[in-house]
Amino acid sequence: MAKAFLFDLNGTIVDDMAYHKKVWYHVLVNELGANMSFEQVAAEMYGKNSELLDRVFGKGKFSREEVSEIEMAKERKYQEIYRPFMEPMPGLMEFLAAAKKAGIPMGIGSAAIPFNIDFVLDELNIREYFSTIVSAFDVPVSKPDPAVFLKGAANLGIDPKDCIVFEDAPKGVEAAANAAMKAVAITTMHEPAEFKQYNNIIAFTKDFGTLSHLLV
Repeated sequence: MAKAFLFDLNGTIVDDMAYHKKVWYHVLVNELGANMSFEQVAAEMYGKNSELLDRVFGKGKFSREEVSEIEMAKERKYQEIYRPFMEPMPGLMEFLAAAKKAGIPMGIGSAAIPFNIDFVLDELNIREYFSTIVSAFDVPVSKPDPAVFLKGAANLGIDPKDCIVFEDAPKGVEAAANAAMKAVAITTMHEPAEFKQYNNIIAFTKDFGTLSHLLV
C-alpha cells in the first residue's frame, strides 16, 4: 500500500480540459491575436498560464500585471461555462473516502492557480480529503519539473518513493518519474500509447473505481 497519494487537478479530479481548450482558444486567437489552430492551442496547454503565454508570444511580451489580468479573465470565463457541468471523475468520491478511511494522506499538486483549485475543491466539497495543496504559485517551474510533487510529499512528511501520483498528462507523469514516484495515468486527454516512454506507470484508467487495489 502506498503511504500517500498526490493528485493533479484538471483532467484528473474533473474531466474539464475541453472547457479550458475552448476558452484558451478564444483568449489566444480572438482576443490576443495568435495565429493558431485549435490543435496548436491544445498542444500548448500545459504548465503555468504564464509559461503558456511565454511559449505562444515570447518571453516578456506581457508584464506580470498583464499576465495576471489575462489569466484571471480566462479562468473566470472557464468557471462560468464549466460550473453547470462539473462532476467528479467516475469513482473518485468513493476512492477518496476509502483512502481517508485507510489513513492514507492525500494532497493536490497542480499547475493551476489557487482560484481554480478552490473552485473545483469547493464545488465538489472535497477539500476535507487533502492535507496539502501545492499550486502554480508555490513552485518556480511547472511539470515535468518534479518540484510540485516533491513539495507535496515534503508537506505530507512522506518519502517520495512511497507516493503515488494521479495524472492525466504525459508531462505530469514525467514529473512524477523525476520525483521517483509511481503514477496512475488518468486517460481523459491522452491515450495509453502517449505514455509509452514512461516506466513508472502502474495503471491506466478513467474510473477510480478500478483502483481499489491501491488501498490494500
